[in-house]
Amino acid sequence: MNSLLKFITCGSVDDGKSTLIGHILYDTKLLYADQEKALELDSRVGSRGGKIDYSLLLDGLMAEREQGITIDVAYRYFTTEKRSFIVADTPGHEEYTRNMAVGASFADLAVILIDASKGVLAQTRRHTRICSFMGIRQFVFAVNKMDLTGYSREIFESISGQVRDLCGNLGLEKVQIIPVSATEGENVTRRSVLMDWYAGPPLLEWLETVQVDGFAEEGFYMPVQRVCRPDHTFRGFQGQIEAGRISAGDLITVLPGGEQAPVEAVYVGCKEVKEAVQGQPAMLRLAREVDISRGCVLVKDTNVPVASVFDATLLWMYSGILMSGRDFLAKIGTRLVPCKVSEILYTVDVNTGEQRHPVFMQKNEIARCRLELSSPVVLDRFSGHRTLGELILIDRVTNATAACGVIEEIHGSEENKKEHVTPQMRARKLGQTPYIILAETPEAAAGFETELITQGLHTMTVLFTQEREIDKAVFAVDILRQAGLITVVACPQGQTEFEERLRELTSASPAGRTPAPDETARTAGAAVSPAGRILDLRPGGPEEDRLMYENTVNYVFS
Repeated sequence: MNSLLKFITCGSVDDGKSTLIGHILYDTKLLYADQEKALELDSRVGSRGGKIDYSLLLDGLMAEREQGITIDVAYRYFTTEKRSFIVADTPGHEEYTRNMAVGASFADLAVILIDASKGVLAQTRRHTRICSFMGIRQFVFAVNKMDLTGYSREIFESISGQVRDLCGNLGLEKVQIIPVSATEGENVTRRSVLMDWYAGPPLLEWLETVQVDGFAEEGFYMPVQRVCRPDHTFRGFQGQIEAGRISAGDLITVLPGGEQAPVEAVYVGCKEVKEAVQGQPAMLRLAREVDISRGCVLVKDTNVPVASVFDATLLWMYSGILMSGRDFLAKIGTRLVPCKVSEILYTVDVNTGEQRHPVFMQKNEIARCRLELSSPVVLDRFSGHRTLGELILIDRVTNATAACGVIEEIHGSEENKKEHVTPQMRARKLGQTPYIILAETPEAAAGFETELITQGLHTMTVLFTQEREIDKAVFAVDILRQAGLITVVACPQGQTEFEERLRELTSASPAGRTPAPDETARTAGAAVSPAGRILDLRPGGPEEDRLMYENTVNYVFS
């Protein structure tokens, strides 16, 4: 028998994920008699006109059965003659993408379903990207509902082309594409006579025989979860061994402190053992006293960085928006540490893979962000040491998980200390774009300033009059702009020379078409920051400037 295979089923809503797994369980006789009887009875009032509805084996919530969709992740354990399986059946609805990400975090392989009558959809692409950045390297795309297309080979090959394009964009190499009909059981557990043009294996046979390569990590490391101190004569350090092996007598390094100590004894459970290996929960007793607490990492034969600034790919899962400057608690390994999202570098369009540069990101978007921790922590790139390269962000007020992600690049602390402070850095620290806002009167300027400060933004007003020299006024605006502040300028219309001097301070907005209001609000200042741009909010000013101002104010803490 091959080893245990952990896999996830995902894809767009109503692509047949639960039905597929339910049919596998039913056909392989992996149900108890009472489960099979309950399925037959429940199917009489189901959505298939009395025929067996295999999705009911996994969709157990009342809301799931009423709507015919999956909401929560359903885990199923089953064994065939050739292999044991753990499958996570995940929801396809965009609203429940966070639940899908939870399932992807444990899987070694992804089964992504595609409705043959619809082809590759946006949610299909989103789920594939999430699985990819979660570290899954083995994919099977099950083109489902082939019965609705008359088992058309042409449609299957057309969708296969879309899949190959998607996999090419993501750099996925280990990919299998199988045509199936989950409701009719074609190519699920047995070869289909109705699709004799397909020469490959059915889905279950492929899952039973596929070899999933393990992720090779350098050396030994164990994040400390707990210090065991039953009495004054014993102190042990408990955790799960994430890579490598450890034996009594080995010399380990304690991070982040860097102290070294030999291992005196190794325990698994309550028994002392000669050696403990990857995947085992272990307790180590050291030959000398070392200051170790939860969040420390014990390592051997590997170099793991200690840093406080890094770039990560994040999946934003919160209902509100994410803007730079927002504070969270970051969970990395066993360490919980305050952190700040200092900059949103870019978001990724799930359809095209195009990088965009917004001011904020919305729910279910994927973005590359720069994070700053309050203190140095033991961490690594996800491609180096997985457990130390994955993280979640926790809202400090609600304690809800707001985002999950993987570390892509680490910035050395010495390099950051030597970096010169720039206007971009000041703007990032304040979490805003330093716009210059033109108001018609001092009273209007005061109103804008009050509104901005109320929303937690940093701003100041400059009053311009005929008597005041232009050079001094422009100099004052420039100083505030470089400090990262939003500058409100009381400037009556007709001050042509002054306005031209102000525009010289800022980068012009991209030429060409006029952006849509939502796009204007979301990308404002991203391409022109830190110079920002001028928002003319005087009577008769451009409508997009007013929309940009309103969205900037309204989106800050929504």
